[in-house]
Amino acid sequence: MTTVERLTYQQPKTDSAGNPVKDAAGNPVQETLTTQTQTLPMGPIASQESIKELGTNGGGFLNANSAHPYENPTVLSNVLEMLAILVIPAALTYTFGRMVGDTRQGWAVLAAMVIVFVSLLAVSAYNEQRGNPLLPGLGVDQAASASQAGGNMEGKETRFGIAASALFASVTTATSCGAVNSLHDSFTPLGGFVPLFQMQLGEVVFGGVGTGLYSMLIFAIVGVFIAGLMIGRTPEYLGKKIEAFEMKMSSIAILVMPFIVLTGTAVAVSVDPGRAGVSNPGAHGFSEVLYAFSSAGNNNGSAFAGISANTPFYNVALALTMWLGRFWPIVAVLAVAGSLAAKKRIPVSDGTMPTHGPTFVVLLIGTVLLVGALTFVPALALGPIVEHVMLWASP
Repeated sequence: MTTVERLTYQQPKTDSAGNPVKDAAGNPVQETLTTQTQTLPMGPIASQESIKELGTNGGGFLNANSAHPYENPTVLSNVLEMLAILVIPAALTYTFGRMVGDTRQGWAVLAAMVIVFVSLLAVSAYNEQRGNPLLPGLGVDQAASASQAGGNMEGKETRFGIAASALFASVTTATSCGAVNSLHDSFTPLGGFVPLFQMQLGEVVFGGVGTGLYSMLIFAIVGVFIAGLMIGRTPEYLGKKIEAFEMKMSSIAILVMPFIVLTGTAVAVSVDPGRAGVSNPGAHGFSEVLYAFSSAGNNNGSAFAGISANTPFYNVALALTMWLGRFWPIVAVLAVAGSLAAKKRIPVSDGTMPTHGPTFVVLLIGTVLLVGALTFVPALALGPIVEHVMLWASP
């Protein structure tokens, strides 16, 4: 920390009515003001920033994280931070294709990730730019112009505006980063729904450094199994048969996180210590609790921030969620990897379903949405979805 002593500056002098005071010649009179101290937080911020983003860690040097100008001063730094968050998780899809001897496999996985990411980003950006329907009645102008970004600017930095804030929120929750350049709690209901939903997908788009890839491959295994049942063939992926053991382990890897997150949320809203931390009653308060457990269960670290989580109840509950939500899926994924590695590769035949074309990309996206995300639909309906309906139904 650095303390600056006695900062002196000048400003036009005004009278008690707020009118400028002028001298005999009619010139404005300047008065000198002095502040005693100003404390500025300092430290190795730049070096920590690269670790925070490239490692998809997300822990900011300063409490405001990437909304603070010391961590993220310009539009250019904002773009570089988002690229740093995405570059390794996205590049690992190509690494995967090279490792299995067919880069088309990696491109197919990347295509599925990009399609889901862009679609959800569009939802967030549209709803944030659309703004809050209650504010125009209070005389607030939410129209975009040369002097303002317009839309819902609550909780956002003016140097970034709507588009860059919505993009950063989508990037940080599509991965397991958790860094923020705006306050997710201040997003519109559907704008906040997007980062929440991306975590609940299991952070497969694009996920953390390596974790997003293996999580998406688990969905690929489930997808080819479903497709194999539909056409009456033993499912195969990358020349390896997908049998009962792989499906059991894949089911564990997919279902453990939703089970822990939803159980933790249900307990939190059912007991007094959990409800005591909610500052916004109703649907938004429920979204805050659901977001906290979704973030912890997926190793993200971002928060809606309207919930008082620094209590014994939430410290213990979220710590258990972090531990169980990451440990058990890893065990199941390693079990699948070991099982497939021990099997002999089956030659490609006319009956083998290609896993590198558009059909497989659609199948993979459908599996992620139907198998992974539908688990959370009832909870989402109680939080951001009903809040959106109530907001836009208001007179």
